[in-house]
Amino acid sequence: MENQKMQRVVMTGLFAALSYVVFTFLQIKIPLPGGDATSIHLGNAVCVLGALILGGAWGGVGGAIGMTIGDLLDPVYVVYAPKTFILKFCIGLITGLVAHQIGRINELSDRAQIVKWAVIAAICGLGFNVIFDPLVGYAYKRVILGRAAADVTLAWNITSTSINAVASVIVAVSVYMVLRPVLKRSQLA
Repeated sequence: MENQKMQRVVMTGLFAALSYVVFTFLQIKIPLPGGDATSIHLGNAVCVLGALILGGAWGGVGGAIGMTIGDLLDPVYVVYAPKTFILKFCIGLITGLVAHQIGRINELSDRAQIVKWAVIAAICGLGFNVIFDPLVGYAYKRVILGRAAADVTLAWNITSTSINAVASVIVAVSVYMVLRPVLKRSQLA
């Protein structure tokens, strides 16, 4: 039991590191007026992958920690770190809930059913993010930067979040389907 918990902690740390690296170094940053920015990145894919492999809470924590650290170390994003932590944690929780509690993905052996539930779970988690990231971001920017700045960036944030979601569903499910047999054989999933 203790060994299993330690494995989850280590894997969560691995997903935090991966989400940080992918978000920070593999992003396409889009500068916006007023010194703000948005970006196209696959950090959310790592969060979803963590939730599919580890479950919602552990995967969500890994993604949230990694991308929050990325925000804290970037002067453009530092003010968004609290929002990032909460939203990325929710992506993991929702993805994990759908995959493991509703779809019972760990109990399935039919590849088509596994893909189906992995896609549904990823869409649910990232669908939440497509709706709430721009909304929470807009409210957050109104308080911090004022209405004019929030209005200017809203359309860009909706667009980049939507692109990130589509790409993340494809990447996370594809990588999960490749890793799942290996993780099953090694009893890590």
